[in-house]
Order: sequence, then structure tokens, then C-alpha cells
Amino acid sequence: MTKAALQDETLPSANIQKDKMHKPVAEDFSPSFSSHKPRILLLYGSLRERSYSRLVIEEAARLLEYFGAEAKVYDPKGLPQPDTEDADHPKVKELRDLMIWSEGQIWCSPERHGSITGIMKSIIDWVPLNMGGIRPTQGKTLAVMQVSGGSQSFNAVNQMRILGRWMRMVTIPNQSSVAKAFLEFEEDGRMKPSAYYNRIVDVVEELVKFTLLTRDNSAFLVDRYSERVESAEEVSKRVNQK
Repeated sequence: MTKAALQDETLPSANIQKDKMHKPVAEDFSPSFSSHKPRILLLYGSLRERSYSRLVIEEAARLLEYFGAEAKVYDPKGLPQPDTEDADHPKVKELRDLMIWSEGQIWCSPERHGSITGIMKSIIDWVPLNMGGIRPTQGKTLAVMQVSGGSQSFNAVNQMRILGRWMRMVTIPNQSSVAKAFLEFEEDGRMKPSAYYNRIVDVVEELVKFTLLTRDNSAFLVDRYSERVESAEEVSKRVNQK
């Protein structure tokens, strides 16, 4: 018996359902790349008239266009608090449609009381993991950024990384944190040259690379043994027993 055949017949545990196992090989990945522009959704967590998180997002959108992506910015103004309206509310529907449309995302929140803002959390909380069999965030790329009124901090980006993981997104390694953001922008809203701006360029460039690399294989990358063994409907029935 060959070594490969022996491996095929030997399971790590008797608990494993062999017919549901899949050993990843290079041939599983798509050999071709989609030719359309990467679709990137940008979210920010402030409603202020001069919102520095929005200004960072606008700079990122310009960079995305330069790097050959299609960028759409969601305006959270008018979005109700979670569970206060039905999902057919126009701002909720707009958000969820953009989530489905996107192949990658950028989130930028101010840091408030050592955390992301309530606005940012409300945006994310309106998006379920599953909508009628569609998972609007799973397998999509994510970049996280924050702005601070004081010294540089990473509390907000760290929390958004946790949220991104919970939403089953591929969060890129790089990130941006702009300290004393009120000093980093001109009156017209454009960002001044700085190391902070250079890092934003780094993050956007890296996000485009990861999106190009993963978008044609996102379904395979997030395919799970546990879900091949037990469907979402079966899981729901099991955990909601009376």
C-alpha cells in the first residue's frame, strides 16, 4: 500500500466522518483571476459635520480608485439603532445591499472612551451573519483604521479586528491609527503629507492585493468540515431546543 493510500484510510479520530473530509490541494484553487474591478465598501463611525473618520475614508476611496478598485462609501446618517426598525428600513436595506455587493471593506472609527463609537457598532450590528442563505461578509477582505483626538492608540482597530473575525472576514495584517487627527487635515478636508498618510496608502494597497488574491477563492477558503457535517438549519434546531 502506498503512503498516500495509507493516509487516505487513516483518520485522526473515530469521531470524524470520512465522507465529509477534504484534504486541500493546490488544484482546489481557481487558476484564473476575475477581471472586474475589486468592489470595496467603506464604512466610518461618526456623524459630525467635520468627521475625521469620514475624511480618512474619503482619502482611502481616492486611493482605491487609483489602485483600480471600485469604491462605495456608506453614509450612516439616518441609520436607526439596531432592533428599533424592521430590516426593510431604507438605510438598513442600503447597507445590507452594499455588504452583499462588496468583495472587500474598509472600516474606520474614531476612538471614543477607549472603544469604537456607537455609530460604528450599530452599522456592524445591523448586518447578520446569514441573510436568507447569503452570508454578506464571510470570506471578504477587511482593513481597519481609526482616528484619535489624542495620542496614538490602537483600541478601536483591535476591537474591529475582533468584530471582523466574528463576521468571518479576512482581515489584512496592516492597519492605520491617526493620532491628533484634527492636526492632520487641511481646511478643505484633504489630508496633509505625513507618516500617517503613508500608512493609509500602505493599508489600501495591501487590501487591494489581498482582495485580488482571495476573492475568486473565498467560498473554498471558508468551506468548513463542521458545516459539511451539520447544516445551518440543523445547528439552529439543535441549539434552540425547548
